[in-house]
Amino acid sequence: MVGAKILVVEDESIVSFAIQKTLKGLGHIISGAASAGEEAIQKAGDCQPDLVLMDIGLRGEMDGVVAAGEIRRRFQIPVVYLTAYADDTTFQRAKLTEPFAYLIKPLEERELQIAIDMARYKHQMEKERMQLTNQLRDALAKIKTLSGLLPICGFCKRIRDDKGYWEQVESYISKHSEAQFSHGVCPECVKKYYGEFFDKAKDSGSTM
Repeated sequence: MVGAKILVVEDESIVSFAIQKTLKGLGHIISGAASAGEEAIQKAGDCQPDLVLMDIGLRGEMDGVVAAGEIRRRFQIPVVYLTAYADDTTFQRAKLTEPFAYLIKPLEERELQIAIDMARYKHQMEKERMQLTNQLRDALAKIKTLSGLLPICGFCKRIRDDKGYWEQVESYISKHSEAQFSHGVCPECVKKYYGEFFDKAKDSGSTM
């Protein structure tokens, strides 16, 4: 998998620099860096990275969990938490933002690379599922269905619509479904209406 464009959100400048250096060494591109939640949201919108590495403990009133939630909601960009916070309360809050990974600092390059690869793969699958869901929704919206009791004439077989008009079966069904019609003649009608020709064909050994 080719290198990803990554936004690094970390409030310690030395740590941020080290993370960026590691990411570059792994073949990734740094699309930006931020040290506060509001800044992270703005840069995510401006840079549109493939992924956000998000520290939880950030400067200012907005922590990384809130910032990650906003980034996911606004831009649908996958977030990987990279943090020293491992307590259960923090983890439960972070889980609600649907992160693609949760890594504890300090970490190894291999852990980081695996987390990035998995996050990108899961995000791609998520996008494809969303596209399929939208296509299915559009298809279902176009489908017209017939339901309920249909008044039909016992002689001419016309159907009465909801306005009281009588229509041919083909016309009524075409208006209320996606069905299309092609016309032919069934064997019984061939015998009934073309009996003479049917008998001649039968005597000659041909089939119809």
